[in-house]
Amino acid sequence: MTDLRAEPEDLADGRLRTRAVAAARGDAAFDLLIAGGSLVDVATGEIRAADIGLVGPLIASVHAPAARSDAAELIDATGSFIAPGLIDSHMHIESSMVTPATYAKAMLARGVTTIVWDPHEFANVHGPAAVRWAIDAIRALPLRAIILAPSCVPSAPGLELAGADIDADAMTEMLAWPEIGGIAEMMNMEDVIARDPRMSAIMQAGLASGKPVFGHARGLKDARLSAFMAAGVSSDHELTSAADFLEKLRAGLSVELRGSHPYLLPEIVGALQTLPNWPSTMTLATDDVFPDDLLQEGGLDALIRKLTALGLSPQQALQAATLNAAHRLTRPDLGLIAAGRRADIVLFEDLETFRARSVIANGAVVAANGVTIAPCPDTDSSLLAASVKVPQLTADDFRVRAQGKRVEIATIDKPRFTEWGKMEAAVENGMVVKPDGTTLIAVIHRHGRAEAVPHTGFLRFWGQWQGAMATTISHDSHNLTVFGGNEEDMAIAANALIEAGGGMAVAADGELKALLALPLSGLVSDRPLDAVARDFAALREAAGAIVDWQPPYLTFKATVGATLACNAGPHQTDQGISDVVAGTLLKDPVLRVL
Repeated sequence: MTDLRAEPEDLADGRLRTRAVAAARGDAAFDLLIAGGSLVDVATGEIRAADIGLVGPLIASVHAPAARSDAAELIDATGSFIAPGLIDSHMHIESSMVTPATYAKAMLARGVTTIVWDPHEFANVHGPAAVRWAIDAIRALPLRAIILAPSCVPSAPGLELAGADIDADAMTEMLAWPEIGGIAEMMNMEDVIARDPRMSAIMQAGLASGKPVFGHARGLKDARLSAFMAAGVSSDHELTSAADFLEKLRAGLSVELRGSHPYLLPEIVGALQTLPNWPSTMTLATDDVFPDDLLQEGGLDALIRKLTALGLSPQQALQAATLNAAHRLTRPDLGLIAAGRRADIVLFEDLETFRARSVIANGAVVAANGVTIAPCPDTDSSLLAASVKVPQLTADDFRVRAQGKRVEIATIDKPRFTEWGKMEAAVENGMVVKPDGTTLIAVIHRHGRAEAVPHTGFLRFWGQWQGAMATTISHDSHNLTVFGGNEEDMAIAANALIEAGGGMAVAADGELKALLALPLSGLVSDRPLDAVARDFAALREAAGAIVDWQPPYLTFKATVGATLACNAGPHQTDQGISDVVAGTLLKDPVLRVL
């Protein structure tokens, strides 16, 4: 159990230090002795034989093998590699679609002892109350979470409507909570750069608090990147290429290399290998991990495996995931196995699979042989229930109305890096006929703050959809979003989620093909990870049967990010088609009657 309010000052306790000093001198026994292993020194890059003595949550001694045997408890680390507990420097538990307790069970067993959690998915549905819920949920767990105050709820004010609106006053209140470690990723880049009064006030609240401001600098470079940083942002995880990665390192950002875009990793590793020094400002992060990936591959440990397989040394990868992250977080108690540091320690079986044999958090063994043994109780989640406030829909609700016989419509072209487009379409019975080569996208406000009616647009270069998919995981306002090749299947998929209280659904040929129910905030389930992963895998397979994905951009993951209005380019929202760079909102995709 982690007391977020007490750390890191808890290690300053005089009685604890007195006991640790006595044990280090040899005048008292250790509480726990880890003996016989090989220490991975993330400060020097060495791997050397060493034993480690603990007193409570404190490392009292790192000493020569077999120099001591006096301890209340012994861990035989023979054959193991001993490293600091892993630190995930940017992530969202909600993306794993399970509760914090379930997530903790999965990650502790893999060697992750600290996460930097931005609960902005929950906050976009429920506001600051959800951030307080996140704090309470983590407090009961042995997984440490540095929780950040969501900065962009909604991500693009005026262009979309979320379930809450977090302004500077709400930010100031959250930053005063001792459990809050800083301002979460500043996604509204345009307003930060333009010094928009709302975003500037939110930024200033963070700077006045003395807590760091985390960034989201997708596509920023040169003068715009400098302006973003000059406003007070000090990190980024939104990498688009190796050149982008290097520019942000050179600019002085703390770069959170994430595993959620694995197609970039080979070129980024290649760029790292050209540098004369290993960057101390690079950390590792998962950002978003789907439940089946979490179950089968893990999280931060999976990223470390990928990086070492691509040619990084285990010491380099582990340093980024431990010591570098601790420096970024200004947590000198974390990230290094040394006397006087916090006893967050993982014993790996090897430095290829990075399978954790034992995991120690705050001096206590919390996981062994791939299983979390420490209690991970769930927190009452009634706050998160009944979040989909949408009536049942019909196929006609998804149709675009128009005058005349033929119209020009605006299109949203390309997944991920969107562009504006135009094309002609026929009109029949007062409705636009979906042109060949387009995919329908509809977003319905689901939070009860506006009328719950579909705002439908047209996507191009999204493949040929032979059915529909609906999701309430739709970054970042998490409105009900439906993709489809026809309006009938769209209504079936949407109505399944309305009834289930949220999640994901696939429909085709007039029937529901798969349903992943996520009744908590429309984002997560309180079921076990393996059950959620099984349903999610079935849902993803069903989606793959109605559209041919074209990696790296047209992928299943693109569906949950298609409405992210703070990113450059057009995006469909519950208000229309937004363009954050231009500052415009097109309420209706019909541009003119021909």
